[in-house]
Amino acid sequence: MLGKTYESQECSIARSLEVIGERWSPLIIRDALFAGATRFSDFQRNLGIATNILKARLDGFVEAGIMRRHRYSEQPELYEYVVTDKGRALAPTLVALSEWGDRWASDGEPPILYTHAVCGTGVTQETMCAHCGRVDDPAEIQSTIGPGMPAERLPRQA
Repeated sequence: MLGKTYESQECSIARSLEVIGERWSPLIIRDALFAGATRFSDFQRNLGIATNILKARLDGFVEAGIMRRHRYSEQPELYEYVVTDKGRALAPTLVALSEWGDRWASDGEPPILYTHAVCGTGVTQETMCAHCGRVDDPAEIQSTIGPGMPAERLPRQA
């Protein structure tokens, strides 16, 4: 979607950026997930994004399986964009970005709060250790080679 590939990178972050790394992409997904936007005009009005860029992003999301196009009118032929399970799985990422922005890119109180629709309590995104629980210090996080690393890339990663 971005027109740049990270062929030299064997990294899920790089792969993710190919799909959602352009600056408008997280905002479009945010509006779809949390503001109920489904129609082209909703996104355009809320974001003030150029129509050609919006069309390209929505088409890319459909192609990537993050959204699906659903026709809601035949005359004129109009479509809405419905978030798929794959797209909804981005919600924790957006909450984490919002928390980072609230802490490091804002001078005041958070402009948006995320809450659990079932009970109304605030939602946060936390990094958890599968063995001992929560990880409070980011310095405790390290990366290691995973089972998906192609053998031909191992010498470069070492």
